[in-house]
Amino acid sequence: MKDLLLIAAYAALGAGAAGLLGWPAVRLLRRRSLALSLFCVAVVTVLAMTAGTLAVAQAMFLSEHDLGVVITVLCMAAAVSLGTAALLGRQVVAGSRALARAARTVGSDDGFAAPAQPLGSELAELSAELAATSARLAESRRREQALEHSRRELIAWISHDLRTPLAGLRAMAEALEDGVAEDPPRYLTGIRTEVDRLTGMVDDLFELSRIQAGALTLSLARVSVYDLVGDAIAGAHPLARQRGVRLEGGRVEAEPVEVDGREITRVLDNLLVNAIRATPADGVVAVAARREADEVVLSVTDGCGGIPEQDLPRVFDTGWRGVSARTPRSADGSRPEHGDSGAGLGLAIVRGIVEAHAGRASVHNVSGGCCFEITLPSAAGGR
Repeated sequence: MKDLLLIAAYAALGAGAAGLLGWPAVRLLRRRSLALSLFCVAVVTVLAMTAGTLAVAQAMFLSEHDLGVVITVLCMAAAVSLGTAALLGRQVVAGSRALARAARTVGSDDGFAAPAQPLGSELAELSAELAATSARLAESRRREQALEHSRRELIAWISHDLRTPLAGLRAMAEALEDGVAEDPPRYLTGIRTEVDRLTGMVDDLFELSRIQAGALTLSLARVSVYDLVGDAIAGAHPLARQRGVRLEGGRVEAEPVEVDGREITRVLDNLLVNAIRATPADGVVAVAARREADEVVLSVTDGCGGIPEQDLPRVFDTGWRGVSARTPRSADGSRPEHGDSGAGLGLAIVRGIVEAHAGRASVHNVSGGCCFEITLPSAAGGR
C-alpha cells in the first residue's frame, strides 16, 4: 500500500509539473483558433501522462531496456493521441466555419441554408435554432411588408376619399357665400351630410388605431346572442327599408357569451350595413347564430353575388374594398348616405374587435352571395 501511495505521488508530481507548464499556453490560445486550442489541450494531456509515467519509471529504477520500452509505448500513444486531436480539431473548425457561412443567410429572402456537412450535436442544435430564428425573421418581415403595404394603401385611399367630401363642402360653402345657392336649406343639409361622413371616417380611424395599438378596453358582461342579434337587426332595419332589402333573423339560439356588448353590437352593425349595401333591391340579408362545441358562431349572409376567391384572404385587411372605384356610390350614382365613411375600415375593425374577444372572423362564398362569420367563446358550461 505504501508503494502504491509513493507511485501515485511521483505520478502526480510529474503530471502536475507538465500541467502547470501547459496552463499558460492554454490561456494564451483561448482566443485563437479552436483547432489550435484543442490541440494544445491534447499536448498538455499527453505531456502530463508522459511526465507522470517517466517520473514513476525513474523512481522504480527500471533497466535501460524496460525504460526504453516504456518510452516507446509513450511515444506511440502520444503520436496517435495528438494526431486524433488534430483531426478532431479540423473537423470542429470545418463545422464551425460551415455554420458561420450558413448564419449569414439568416433572415435572407431565400431562407436559412443549413450546412450540408454533418455537424456535432451541439453545432447541429445551434443550426436548428438558427433555422428557426431565420423562419421567424422571414415571417416577421412578411408581416411588416404586408402592414406597410396596407398602410400605404390606406393613406392613399383615405386621401382619395377625403377629397370628395371636402370638394363638395368647398363648393357648397362658396355657393352660399356668393349668394348663388337657389335652395340654401338643401345646401346646408348637404354640408351636414358631408360633415357626418367625415366624422364617421375619423371615428373609424380612431377605433382602428386603438385596436392596432392594443389599447381597446373591453367591459365584459354575460349577454345572450339572441339579444345582440335582435338589437343589430333593429338598428339596421331603417337602412334595409330604404334600400329595399329584406332582413331575416334565421335560426338564432339564445346562447350566452361574455363580451363587450357595445363593441360586438358595432361588429354586427358593420357586417349588416356592408351586407345591406352590397345586396341589390328585393334581396335578402339573413342573420343567424348557433353553438358549435364550446363556441358561438354568428353569421351574416348577403346577396352580393360572391367575392372572387383570390380576394377572400384580403377581405378583413385595412382599407380593402374589392372594387377599383374606391369612392362608393349609391344605386343611383349619388354619394353615400349618412354614416358611410367609404374608408374601407369596417371589416378591419370587425376583425380587430372579434380577436380582442379571443374570437375569429371569417368569410366564405355561398350561393348568390357570401357569408361572414364571427366565432366567440361560449360562456355556457359543458352540457
